[in-house]
Amino acid sequence: MSQITTTCPWVTNDPLYQQYHNKVWGRPVYDDRELFAKLCLDGQQAGLSWLTILKRQANYEELFFDFNPQEIALMTQDDVERLLLDTRIIRNRAKINSIIGNAKAYLAYSQNGANSFSQLLWSFVGGQPVINHFNVMAEVPAQTPESQAMSKALKKLGFNFVGPTICYAFMQAVGMVNDHLTSCPCYLESSAKK
Repeated sequence: MSQITTTCPWVTNDPLYQQYHNKVWGRPVYDDRELFAKLCLDGQQAGLSWLTILKRQANYEELFFDFNPQEIALMTQDDVERLLLDTRIIRNRAKINSIIGNAKAYLAYSQNGANSFSQLLWSFVGGQPVINHFNVMAEVPAQTPESQAMSKALKKLGFNFVGPTICYAFMQAVGMVNDHLTSCPCYLESSAKK
C-alpha cells in the first residue's frame, strides 16, 4: 500500500484506487500510445466510476492487444460480438466499437504527417501542465474551454466517447492539468515534475 496520505476526497479506501491516485493520476504522460490507451479507457468510463474501469484495465489491455492501434483497427464485428460476451470488460457495443473506431482515427491522424498525437493533445494546454490551485472539490470543474476544444478536435478526427467532460477527466489523469487539491501530498509532487 502507498505511504502517501490521500487527501483528494474522491479516492476511496480501495488500495488499487489509492495506488492510482498516488502514483499515476496527474503525472504527465507524453507517449503517444499511452495517451491513446488512456483516452480509450476514459471513454469506457462514461456513466460509470473510474474505479470500475481501473479494476478492468488489465482485461482491456489483454483483449485489445495492449492498446496497439494497428491490431485494434483490424478487429471485426465478429470480435465485437465475442467481446460483448466477455464479462471481464464493460459489455457495451458502442463503447467497444469506440475503441476500434478510435484506433482507426488514431492511425489516420498518425499517417497524415502532422504533429504526433502527444503534440496534438498537449497543444490544448500549451505543451505544459497547467498547475491549478484548488482547495476543495467544488472548485474543480467538470470541463473547461480547453477540454471543449480538445473534444471538438478529436471528434472532427473521428474519435468517439470524447466529450468535453471525458476529455477533462483525461487531461487530469495524464497530467495536462494538476487537479490534486493543494492539501494533497501529490499536489506538490505533480507540480514539481514538468
